[in-house]
Amino acid sequence: MHSLFLLLGALSALTGVGMGAFGAHGLKAILSPELLAVYQTGVTYQMWHALGLIAIALLRQQAPRSSLLRWAGWLMFLGILLFSGSLYLLALLSQKWLGMITPIGGVSFLTAWLLIAVFAAKKTT
Repeated sequence: MHSLFLLLGALSALTGVGMGAFGAHGLKAILSPELLAVYQTGVTYQMWHALGLIAIALLRQQAPRSSLLRWAGWLMFLGILLFSGSLYLLALLSQKWLGMITPIGGVSFLTAWLLIAVFAAKKTT
């Protein structure tokens, strides 16, 4: 069975590893320690939420029609794009206004995890 969230999770993990290596080796001499920490935060959240997408893909095998899991997957992917993406751009471009986008990605992450919790609560009752 084809799983879009498994694909998105794997690609997010792949690019997360690449972004981490680029930050550690290519940006260490270019960015200030503060901006490098911002960049690393983007990598960390991308990797954890890539694993979250993979978990959603596995859960959807049990409940393929779950709208809670479908929404959770899309919100988690959106969170990766907005949260991690804005931090990467903020660090690379030094444009502080990009930091206004980051909380939208954070809310997407939180909502995705909440939907997974609601799914779990419904499955156990």
